[in-house]
Amino acid sequence: DAGSSVEEMEFNWDEYLEDTGATAAPHGSFKHVDTSLQNGFAPGMKLEVAVKSDQNTYWVATIITTCGQLLLLRYDGYGEDRKADFWCDILTADLHPIGWCQQNKKILKVPEGIKDKIPDQEEFLQRVLKGACSAPANLLEGLHRGKNPLDLIAPGSRLELQNTRDSLEAWIVTVVENVGGRLKLRYEGLEDLDKFDQWLFYLDPFLHQVGWAAQHGYSLQPPSAITSLRSEADWQEILKKVKEEEEESSVPTDLFKDKPVIGVHSFSEGMKLEAVDPMAPFVISPATVLKVYNDKYFMIEIDDLRAERASSQRYVCHLNSAGIFPVQWSLKNGLHLSPPPGYPGQDFDWADYLKQCGAEAAPQSCFPLLSSDHGFKENMKLEAVNPVDPEEVCIATVTKLKDSYLWLQLEGSKKPVPECIVSVESMNIFPVGWCETNGYQLRPPRKAIVNKQKKIAVVQPEKQILSSRTVHDGLKNQELNSSDSVVINGKYCCPKIYFNHRCFSGPYLNKGRIAELPQSVGPGNCVLVLKEVLTLLINAAYKPSRVLRELQLDEEAAWHGHGETLKAKYKGKSYRATVEVVRTADRVADFCRKTCIKLECCPNLFGPQMVLDKCSENCSVLTKTKYTHYYGKRKNKRIGRPPGGHSNLEVAMKKPNKRRKRRKHFFVHKKKRSSTSVDNTPAGSPQGSGAEEEDDQDESELSHSLAQDRDKRKRKLRTFSFSDDENKPPSPKDIKMEVAEKLQLDSNPLEWSVADVVRFLKSTDCAPLARIFLDQEIDGQALLLLTLPTVQECMDLKLGPAIKLCHHIERVKLAFYQQFAN
Repeated sequence: DAGSSVEEMEFNWDEYLEDTGATAAPHGSFKHVDTSLQNGFAPGMKLEVAVKSDQNTYWVATIITTCGQLLLLRYDGYGEDRKADFWCDILTADLHPIGWCQQNKKILKVPEGIKDKIPDQEEFLQRVLKGACSAPANLLEGLHRGKNPLDLIAPGSRLELQNTRDSLEAWIVTVVENVGGRLKLRYEGLEDLDKFDQWLFYLDPFLHQVGWAAQHGYSLQPPSAITSLRSEADWQEILKKVKEEEEESSVPTDLFKDKPVIGVHSFSEGMKLEAVDPMAPFVISPATVLKVYNDKYFMIEIDDLRAERASSQRYVCHLNSAGIFPVQWSLKNGLHLSPPPGYPGQDFDWADYLKQCGAEAAPQSCFPLLSSDHGFKENMKLEAVNPVDPEEVCIATVTKLKDSYLWLQLEGSKKPVPECIVSVESMNIFPVGWCETNGYQLRPPRKAIVNKQKKIAVVQPEKQILSSRTVHDGLKNQELNSSDSVVINGKYCCPKIYFNHRCFSGPYLNKGRIAELPQSVGPGNCVLVLKEVLTLLINAAYKPSRVLRELQLDEEAAWHGHGETLKAKYKGKSYRATVEVVRTADRVADFCRKTCIKLECCPNLFGPQMVLDKCSENCSVLTKTKYTHYYGKRKNKRIGRPPGGHSNLEVAMKKPNKRRKRRKHFFVHKKKRSSTSVDNTPAGSPQGSGAEEEDDQDESELSHSLAQDRDKRKRKLRTFSFSDDENKPPSPKDIKMEVAEKLQLDSNPLEWSVADVVRFLKSTDCAPLARIFLDQEIDGQALLLLTLPTVQECMDLKLGPAIKLCHHIERVKLAFYQQFAN
């Protein structure tokens, strides 16, 4: 099939999982990723917060949920009543640690809503603050305020890295790149020499803040592999320079507070065990404890009996190091143990081998207990680092499970790699979508899997366009300023979404299936978490295609989120529709509530709040009939949809009674979907006309409809024809540039057509990019909503050109505010 090959940019996890019939490993199984999303605040911590109704007074509040730079708070005195819970942004809200009001002579005063519940303010405060944990002051003040800890490990930051190959020496490393907590590190003194670069997750036990070696009595010197590259005097000069610049380049010490604690081991020199070489984790081999440094660290060596061996595989371990097992572990688990090179024969026997070596086996008590409670199952998919080439992160399939170890088959690596053996707690494995979330290239499979038997009820348009239609013209709901070009990772972190099984499920959702859903999903990236939640709801419906139709994005509705394609299967057919999913944590609670209402179920059925006992909506006493009445008798009318039905393509509005000849089902390979693009695929026909039995749309008719729609939009917005003047330079009266780079506009950017935008770009040093704007039909409204992440993702630009382009976009935004915003 000529269309079956896939370019790297076209890989889509959802389609791949559907085509392979596989499932994604649960996000909760990757503890290091969950930890990286924390912001230092924790539920239960208390703060002093300005009272909304009286900004001159403050009251004590408790953190209910954390989500990146956002906190969900509840004033003390409301007890279990969550009706007054409120979200606030750490960067902008008036928040302080406990005791701040007393130190700064500010007034602590009970808010009006709970005044009657607290007759004695002093007695109440003494009671609730006894033994309470205050939010850390350093997270509420200064440069670190509101920042995700990962943001503090910027390129240029310095850390200390223990040498895991030779001894317990350490040397300074500089952060070259930070990808979601996975750091590319370069030894200090090597400058642009990247040959010895390493990739480590920031929570790696061998990575420390600068000063760690001195504090723990270890020597600070470069590893033997790089010592010869500089003279001793050079290394001393480098060390001196690092110490002088320590304050500027160091990272906060509390960044490493969540690192795994290294326990005390009981290994002795000469003991034998089974081990996996972390540099080549493909086989299990006999190994020896070569040296014990102290009660925390020891060195093991993979056994090699050859007399002529040039080098040995040795590395430093600790009690919790992955890949070390007791003697006979492989045999007990039905696994192959590779005999040491030079061992006579292929039938390895531990008893004989221990006799020959005159050694003893490390007792079981030396090893930590292995857990099988981790959530991974065979055939699950995830993303994993290629141990042979750590620059690569590949698609991985779990092929085998033993205790707390996974056997992974990597797909798409540049060079074929054998199955890798990794711990379930490895920091080199990540959940599905991690690369996309962090802007890193995932190695896709070499070939797409095309299931030619699958029935697709709706064919999606091949081209998605980033135009004013897709970003909506509601600029009043968007924040257009220079900070749009900077994405704070925590802002996109979604809190846990709870399924409150006791709440009323409504007419669309099957109560039995709802009861089988997990207690919660997340936390994690907003788009990914909410997409997973909606997929679970669709699958829990009586008619999944109908729920999909209820959720689908309307072209005419106000659009403030992210268009995601969701799928439903019903009666042997597959249905697709684009559903709006919010991208930021502050909109999650409202999104969940509105979605519940759209599905005519209890507004608390799912959301970031857990219903502990009784639902605040008192939904248990309502029947389906009463509930439908309660939410506006929407039996025949769907809120926010055009009167013709659910479809948002013109083609679906044509004479529903006339049946066309059935076409064969086929796939269309889509181009990469941008983060703001909207897929206008209908999830079926208008209600009441046999939606699940409707024939497929004819491809040519679909294309014709899209073309008509596009022409109409162009005629409406265009102020002059681009084709007439495509090769002319911009007119001075249209755009005036000042020497100081301040932009003076003669027309409102909101009214610019695609042609106007293209002309503006041709007047800048980003003129070669004008063709992209023309192809994607980006008019003035869309231009004003572009940000650095959007530009990089939608246009596949490298960071340099993207920043240059965004500089001009920011100038337009600034000029818009100064000249036309009022």
